[in-house]
Amino acid sequence: MMALASKLLVFVAFSLAVHNTVALKQKATRIQFYMHDIVGGPQPTAVRVAGRSNFTGQDSIAAMFGSISVMDNPLTATPSMKSTLVGRAQGIYAMSSQEKELSLLMTLTYAFTTGPYSGSTFSVVGRNPVMKEVREMPVVGGTGKFRLARGYCLARTYSMTQMEAVIGYNVTLLHY
Repeated sequence: MMALASKLLVFVAFSLAVHNTVALKQKATRIQFYMHDIVGGPQPTAVRVAGRSNFTGQDSIAAMFGSISVMDNPLTATPSMKSTLVGRAQGIYAMSSQEKELSLLMTLTYAFTTGPYSGSTFSVVGRNPVMKEVREMPVVGGTGKFRLARGYCLARTYSMTQMEAVIGYNVTLLHY
């Protein structure tokens, strides 16, 4: 009787494992949107919360090293701020380079508030050398329709002024 119960338990466990594996079919999604990073004016969307106060050199990149900003940037369907708002990019970025190349460490969650991905998010953690034409960063997770997401995003600066940068994102996600 004990042997039969043991075999039955193994069979049930195996059946559940196979069923769960079959049920989780991976999907691929490609998304394009624009992020508006506004650092000045009456309603900034990115605010510096920590920075270096003991720098005495002339190098502007080295002077920014260690600065940390928190952001809640709008995501739009086109480069125009007047286009459809599709979500928010929320998180932290830090100035992580000391020499020659302006580079950020990005820890961001892209949260969609309208359209087919409303209520879903994906997160990016990685290095962003902002002066390069195209920057690739890893997608490390997601929620909702992007549950267990992994993939990458390609960022391109669409426009930049002293107060605002508009960055175009092309994102490729693998998710369940």
